[in-house]
Amino acid sequence: MSTNFKDVAEQALLDGVIRAEEVAALRLAGWASGSIEPELAEEIFAINARVSVPCSEWSDFFVEAIADYVVNRLSPRGYVTEANASWFVDHVDADGCLCSLTELEALVRILETSHETPEMLRLWAIGTIERMVLTGEGPMRGGGMLEKGKVNEAEALILRRVLFASGSDRPAAVSRREAEMLFRLKDETLGADNALEWKALFVQGVGSYLQGFVQHTPLGRERAAELEAFMKDTGSSVGGFMGRVLAMLASPAQVAESFGRKGPRPELEALVAAAREITGEEADWLDGRIARNGEVDEYDKALLRFLAQD
Repeated sequence: MSTNFKDVAEQALLDGVIRAEEVAALRLAGWASGSIEPELAEEIFAINARVSVPCSEWSDFFVEAIADYVVNRLSPRGYVTEANASWFVDHVDADGCLCSLTELEALVRILETSHETPEMLRLWAIGTIERMVLTGEGPMRGGGMLEKGKVNEAEALILRRVLFASGSDRPAAVSRREAEMLFRLKDETLGADNALEWKALFVQGVGSYLQGFVQHTPLGRERAAELEAFMKDTGSSVGGFMGRVLAMLASPAQVAESFGRKGPRPELEALVAAAREITGEEADWLDGRIARNGEVDEYDKALLRFLAQD
């Protein structure tokens, strides 16, 4: 870390406030080498903990710098390592509280800009977002508010970005555990004055899990490293390279079975009969989620209509 960055930071924090012009100086000093080094990343987190009133310029700098460090510091770029993921989680959880909104935005940016993230980071992200929606209160960056016990438009937007991020459980789609989170949030906020965007996200998200499939499977970190090494090796065979690429990208098509259900449910039969491309296992899963709160609520009905019409 440059002495200049530390000096600028100490001067800026004398009153616990960082202003736009001070952020500009920090940004220039921080990226002087073209990348964020470990010592600098530590200092940026330390500064964030001391800022009582972060301006939007500081929040933007924090998000960009920390996400770049976590996602791109090690080769191949875009693949988050276990060590970097643990470093980020440890720093966010250091105070034992739900992460600040600036740190939350950094988490979302990491998921959005990475090709692949470790299992532990994805699990932690899902749990953090769920707690945020159920217990959070206060302003969000870029406008909007966190509101306890309901899902408002700002929270639905954050949820959507996390669920469909390239570094999420199932890039451009929704995984089973993410769909289960959506059901838990739905049950916990049922009857609240939720945003219309939340109902749309619930239906589209769970529907994506039940009916969607991903035609392109991103390369894993090891495969990406092999590809990067090949690109630097001018003596490799082009024919051999093409064969390896085809092997990396091959993904068998998933054949969906007809939608089945155990036992009669008269009130749902018309909708269920029309639903397509859902396996028996997925139907059992859906039945269990719907039955959990003892009623077929408006969200469940909207989901079944979506499945029937898709």
